[in-house]
Amino acid sequence: MKSTKTMRFIGNKEKLVDKIHQIMLEKKIKGNSFFDFFSGTTNVGKFFKKKGFKIYSSDLLYFSYVLQQAYIVNNTKLEFKNLLSSLEIKSRFLFTTPITEVIEYLNNLKPIEGFIYKNYTPSGTKELKQPRMYYSDHNGKMIDAIRLQIEKWWNENLLNKQEYYVLLACLIETIPFYANVSGVYAAFYKKWDPRAVKEIVLRPIKFILNNTENFAYNVNSTELLDIEADIYYLDPPYNQRQYAPNYHILETVAKYDNPKIKGITGLRPYDKQKSQFCNSKTALQELDKIATKGQYKTLILSYNSEGIMPQKSIIETLEKHGNIELVEIKYPRFKSNNNGQSKTKKYINEQLYILKRHE
Repeated sequence: MKSTKTMRFIGNKEKLVDKIHQIMLEKKIKGNSFFDFFSGTTNVGKFFKKKGFKIYSSDLLYFSYVLQQAYIVNNTKLEFKNLLSSLEIKSRFLFTTPITEVIEYLNNLKPIEGFIYKNYTPSGTKELKQPRMYYSDHNGKMIDAIRLQIEKWWNENLLNKQEYYVLLACLIETIPFYANVSGVYAAFYKKWDPRAVKEIVLRPIKFILNNTENFAYNVNSTELLDIEADIYYLDPPYNQRQYAPNYHILETVAKYDNPKIKGITGLRPYDKQKSQFCNSKTALQELDKIATKGQYKTLILSYNSEGIMPQKSIIETLEKHGNIELVEIKYPRFKSNNNGQSKTKKYINEQLYILKRHE
């Protein structure tokens, strides 16, 4: 059931984070604490948690907060004692673990016609001119069944806080592999992608332990500038595309709050989840605010060479606060961004702006 693949996410740094760490070592950037300012899939936070850093992690998106709780905050191999004692497990496999037993139970639930089925599958939306084809009928029902069961266990006090978030994280990380989309949820394919018609199989996450208290937040990170961390790592949006509408279904599965949705894609409201970094003027204002008020020794801005903040303006904004250095990393373009005028351009530069604050 385990997979080495990572969920697709715009700007995902999974393939870059090791290189970023190597550059930090080369530039003699030291510290024990790390603030992952725009957490997303938590890949950067996970990497530095494994390195022994005390992690602070934040994101406006709730599904990211779920992943942060599961990967960053949780520091134990959960036993699910209350839950497993209440379940009738028919067979115990050799070398099984508590989480795999729970996952196996969830994978064998009876499908339910819940919110995801009713709003994001063909049969559930057959009255629409273009039925939504985000998930197959079966997979939509299984997502509902699993999500509702996790919530039921939580309401019955059979899960503690970390067990709850870990199970939600298992679901959040599984469903992208069965989504009938190109990588984001702003649109769905009108024909079935082969992987989308495979029956969904819930996957357990891997626990990351570092014996250090770590913290997660579900707010605008600019509200957290009193956090003292040796390193602030910023990986903001690069263009006008807001993240919330691009990942609206993951947000809905995480919250399961029956939102009022609209449009061809069944979009949930996201007015309170808009990033100021999606506008070139307000992005520079936000960057200046962070550089001015943040409690850091080193600030690292990971940005895109085609981003809406001009290189010159970024440097002018940051150099007021210390010594600034720019390092570029060449890497393959994210597929769903490989369109328009950039269709033939397969590589792009990741820019690391390294600000070492004046003593």
